[in-house]
Amino acid sequence: MANKSSPHRSPDPRRRDPAPLPRAAVSPAPLRFQPIQVRRTFDEICGRIREQLALGVLKPGDKLPRERDLAEQLGVSRNVLREALRSLEMAGLLRLQKGVKGGAFIQAGDMSRMNDVMRDMLSLGAISVRELSEGRIQILDLVVRLACERAQAADFQALEANIERSDFATREGRLLDRVECSREFYKLLAAATGNKVMAMIMDSVTEIHMRFVYAKVASSGVSMPQLVEKRRQFLSALRARDASAAARLMQAHLESVQRMLESDPEAMSPHVALSEMQPDAGRRAGWHAPAKLR
Repeated sequence: MANKSSPHRSPDPRRRDPAPLPRAAVSPAPLRFQPIQVRRTFDEICGRIREQLALGVLKPGDKLPRERDLAEQLGVSRNVLREALRSLEMAGLLRLQKGVKGGAFIQAGDMSRMNDVMRDMLSLGAISVRELSEGRIQILDLVVRLACERAQAADFQALEANIERSDFATREGRLLDRVECSREFYKLLAAATGNKVMAMIMDSVTEIHMRFVYAKVASSGVSMPQLVEKRRQFLSALRARDASAAARLMQAHLESVQRMLESDPEAMSPHVALSEMQPDAGRRAGWHAPAKLR
């Protein structure tokens, strides 16, 4: 007997169709690693020598092994070794000396390298002349206060002798010599702090700033007639360990110098700080610097 077909049913509106099967997940981007940057051989050599310095194995004045021996120890060519040694010489860590008694010697440390860094930063526009001036004022405030606390008798004597040389240069009309005395004055003051880091920073900003003063004096012959007297007042406050008075006197002096420079925009041009001081400028202007001050 034939099976009867099932009766046709109309779709139930309340019935929901089963949810569609999810699509296959999108494959993530393949994982990628950046290639390892292998250090150049001469960088590795520099790193090895710096490591020996940090460990105290090498000390200032020590002589490195002969070029041939050092190249064999490091497993590098002599040309690559020379490149590394020249790099360390430029960094101020080595002194390369030719001749029978020559070789590569560890330097004692040249704090003037900071001057080159500061000048390069100014040349590249990484720092501005205004930032340099502002930084110098703030750093000098710290230097003065620290010098008031730590300066020794020898520091006071050195500063006093400097002021006397400034007085002599002023009376002789040797204004550029007096600028040189001013540059030395700030170095002596920074040294009186007993902090080599402060001295290094102070020296670098002063070295550049005094170029502005030097250029201004050389071009216009402008002077500050009360400079020596102000210096003596400052030294008296320093001897008395009166940090507030010494800082106030220094602040007033720096502000007057800044006003003098800012009155002439050319005097504060970055190219002035990047140019070398020319002692001949003083002789052309009629000022003759004594050999001990040049």
